[in-house]
Amino acid sequence: MSEAASPIRIFVPIDAAALSVGAEAVARAIRREADKRGHPVEIVRNGSRGMLWLEPLVEVETPAGRIAYGPVAAADVPGMFDAGFLAGGGHRLGHGLTEELDWLKRQQRLTFARVGITDPLSISDYRAYGGFAGVERALSMAPAEIVEEVKASGLRGRGGAGFPTGIKWNTVLGAVAEQKYIVCNADEGDSGTFADRMLMEGDPFMLIEGMVIAGLAVGATKGFIYLRSEYPHAHAALGRAIARAERAGLLGPSVLGSGRAFHLEIRLGAGAYICGEETSLLESLEGKRAIVRAKPPLPALQGLFGKPTVVNNVLSLATVPWIMAHGAKAYADCGMGRSRGTMPVQLGGNIRRGGLVELAFGISLRALIEDFGGGTRSGRPLKAVQVGGPLGAYLPDNLLDTPMDYEALAAAGGMLGHAGMVVFDDSADMARQAKFAFEFCVKESCGKCTPCRIGAVRGVETVDRIIAGIERDKNLAVLADLNRLMTDASLCAMGGLTPMPVMSAVRHFPEDFHRPAMAVAAE
Repeated sequence: MSEAASPIRIFVPIDAAALSVGAEAVARAIRREADKRGHPVEIVRNGSRGMLWLEPLVEVETPAGRIAYGPVAAADVPGMFDAGFLAGGGHRLGHGLTEELDWLKRQQRLTFARVGITDPLSISDYRAYGGFAGVERALSMAPAEIVEEVKASGLRGRGGAGFPTGIKWNTVLGAVAEQKYIVCNADEGDSGTFADRMLMEGDPFMLIEGMVIAGLAVGATKGFIYLRSEYPHAHAALGRAIARAERAGLLGPSVLGSGRAFHLEIRLGAGAYICGEETSLLESLEGKRAIVRAKPPLPALQGLFGKPTVVNNVLSLATVPWIMAHGAKAYADCGMGRSRGTMPVQLGGNIRRGGLVELAFGISLRALIEDFGGGTRSGRPLKAVQVGGPLGAYLPDNLLDTPMDYEALAAAGGMLGHAGMVVFDDSADMARQAKFAFEFCVKESCGKCTPCRIGAVRGVETVDRIIAGIERDKNLAVLADLNRLMTDASLCAMGGLTPMPVMSAVRHFPEDFHRPAMAVAAE
C-alpha cells in the first residue's frame, strides 16, 4: 500500500495588512476547497512579504520554489484550484516564482530576511533560517566585545534620532548598578510607518533575540517591549513568541544554558504619540503620566526606575542578531557615509505600489517612489513626499534625487526618521498640510513645555489667518518667528520638529500660501 501523499504547503499571511483585506477568509476558502477535493494541504500563516498592493498574497510550495498569487479574494479560490494552483499552475492572479519578483530581487533584506518566508511562531523555522546564531556567538564573547561589534557595524538608531547604537550600549555597560534594563520602543506612531509592526508579526523571535543580546552586552537581566495598543495582532504574536522562547531556553534564568538570565515582558501603551519619545515612554512604563523628562540625566544612566537603561527601537534591536551572526564588517560594508547597513523604507500615501523595501542606504528617494512605488496611485504628477513621519519635511520633486541617508536628508532640510514616506500628488494643498502639522502637535503634545503646548495652538491660528488672506505677509513673518521659537526652546522633538513640515511647506510651495482667500472651516 502506497504512503499517503505529503500535504502541499500553502502560505497565507497573518500580517495585519493582509488580514485587513480578507486573508482570513482566503485561508478558510483554501481549506474548504482542498477538503472538498480531497487534497491534503498544510496552510502556513506567514508574515507579509511587504508587497501590500498584492495582499492577500498566497504562495504555494512547489519543487521549483514558491509560486505567488495575488491579490486573492475568497471567491477566487475555486478557480485557482481548477487552474492547477496546487502545482503552481497558470492563473490570472499568478506572478510566477516569488523570489524572482522584481520588487523582491532588487532588495537587500537583512533585518527582514525571514519575514514572509517562515512561520513566525515556529522555533524550528527560526533555527533553520539562521536564528539563534547571533546570541550563540554573543554568549562566547565578553560584554565589551559585543558592544564593540555593534559599534563597528555602524548601526544607528532606527527610531528617528539616528544615534549610534553601540555608543548608547557602551554608556549603559559602563554604568554601575545592581539592576539594568533593556526597553524596546515599539510605539510606532509615525504616519506612513509599519515596519515595526511587520517585523513583530512576521519574525518576533528576531526582536527577542536582539533584546537578549543587548542584555548580555550591558549586563541587563530584564527587558520590556513597550507596544502601542493599536497593534493587537503584534501583541498576540509577541506574547506567544515570548512563551515559546522561554520554553526553548532563549529567555529565563539561564539563556541557552549559559547561566546568564534575561526576562522579557510586554507593556501596552494607551495611544499617546509622545510615548515614542524615550523619556515619556519611561514615565508611562513606570505607571506615571507620559510627559517628557528634562535631560540630563540620560536614560542610559538614570532610565527606568532610575536605573541604567538601553532604549532602542524595534528595528535597531532586531538588526543586532544579523550583525552578530555575520559580523560587523558585513553590515558596515552596506550603505554610504555615516549611514551603514540597510534601512527598511515604508512607501505609503498616494502611491501605486505601497509596501516595505529594505535596501542599503544611498538609493535616491526618486528611485524608491518611481521604480519601487510606481509613482502616484492617482496618476497625477507628484507634488511632495513627506519623509520621517508627521514631523518630517515636505520635499518637492527637485529634491527627490537626494539619497536616503541621514546626513544628506538633513542637508536638504529634512530627516530620515523611521523611514516612512508619504506621497502627495498635485491636488494637495500644502498650506493645509502645514496647518495639520500644528493640529497634530496640539493634540499630541504632553503639555509640559510652553513653546510646544502654546506654540502649536498659535500656529494653527496663524496658518488659518494666512489661508483666509488676512495680512498674509505679516502673518508669514509671525509664522517664521513662531517656528524659530518652537525649534530652539521646546523640551523635546515633539515641539522642536513640528516647524520642519511647516517651514518646508512655506519654502517649497509658496503658491499654496498665496491662493485666493478662502473661508476657514470651523473646527
